[in-house]
Amino acid sequence: MTKQLSLALAAAVLLGGTLTASAAGMQSPSEKMWPPAKDTVSLTADQQKTAWNDLSGQAEKQTAPPSFFRAVGNVVSSSVKLQPITTKAAGDVPALRPYSFAMMEGQLLIVNPSDKKIAAVITRW
Repeated sequence: MTKQLSLALAAAVLLGGTLTASAAGMQSPSEKMWPPAKDTVSLTADQQKTAWNDLSGQAEKQTAPPSFFRAVGNVVSSSVKLQPITTKAAGDVPALRPYSFAMMEGQLLIVNPSDKKIAAVITRW
């Protein structure tokens, strides 16, 4: 009897661990995980135009810090105010979802929020 009880207990522990692991891996559609931001993002001309239209009016216009060159791969200064991508822009161009943005001297900078590198520079259409 003790052997059967031990086997039943071991099976219950094993089954419980499997169910917990399965439940931990499940996500509802609203909790969908998006790929993290990278240091570059490739956008088509249409996506760039949409991003410009969705974000340029929302962005706080800023002046570039001295000797700052706005190019993909460069790190933005801590003085640059980054804003999260808006819900509308993320819906219209899903690739932008994990990024931040800033408007600087007529250019829209798409920035990786984790390392502050410019992932794309979009110029007015």
